[in-house]
Amino acid sequence: RPVHETFARDPRFDIILLPQNVGKRKAQIAAIRRSHGDMVLNVDSDTILAPDVITKLVPKMQDPAVGAAMGQLTASNRSDSLLTRLIDMEYWLACNEERAAQARFGAVMCCCGPCAMYRRSALVLLLDQYESQYFRGKPSDFGEDRHLTILMLKAGFRTEYVPSAIAATVVPNRLGPYLRQQLRWARSTFRDTLLGLRLLPGLNRFLTLDVVGQNLGPLLLALSVLTGLAQLALTGTVPWWTALMIVAMTMIRCSVVAFRARQLRFLGFSLHTFVNIFLLLPLKAYALCTL
Repeated sequence: RPVHETFARDPRFDIILLPQNVGKRKAQIAAIRRSHGDMVLNVDSDTILAPDVITKLVPKMQDPAVGAAMGQLTASNRSDSLLTRLIDMEYWLACNEERAAQARFGAVMCCCGPCAMYRRSALVLLLDQYESQYFRGKPSDFGEDRHLTILMLKAGFRTEYVPSAIAATVVPNRLGPYLRQQLRWARSTFRDTLLGLRLLPGLNRFLTLDVVGQNLGPLLLALSVLTGLAQLALTGTVPWWTALMIVAMTMIRCSVVAFRARQLRFLGFSLHTFVNIFLLLPLKAYALCTL
């Protein structure tokens, strides 16, 4: 309401009030169909953009082969708790390792909702597919960002990442909301990975390795943990090799990131391993079983 009262009388803004809450996807589609610019910038409601975000994203979009480009995400409430600090580092890794690597091959697999610019002419071609997505006989109401990106790639457009376009978004500061968010994202990833697999033969081979690794890696880690627990239960001996391997891989990864980012705080991201093993891995298994 305060936002509406502030901007409703400003002639630069056209505010669309839908008769009822129809969800993010249909709200996006209503706005896109009313738009008339060459580019559409999607911004989540809990996100604050840096002043130069548009001037950073637009040059990337001047290539007509590019259908979408996303900026770098940070946590605006990073200092709230240990969890928000870990999530902020998790976002840095997701953007500057995963998305940056995928962008080298013109195929960022998910342009995130807090800051993503789309070519409107491409969006218009995809809106019907985007609106009519069904899963298990019901209209889909989650995973909009990933699905729209996959549709853009499927249509033959490139998707890019611009690290200098900074968007600060509010992240969960308590474990419960964080796990609910991760559950939604896990279901979206599992559902749209199948659609993404069909794209891989036409994309760079690295992307096949990337998708396989992202899905196989957690399974191998889960298998290692289960094997270690089985050894402890059946023989009463501590699985030191399993523990040492996980610790070693964690420290190597965090050290490399700390060096690349020139920030020692990334050594503390090793604590996220406990969250990953004991919370996120079981949650992903639950997401897959309840998809």
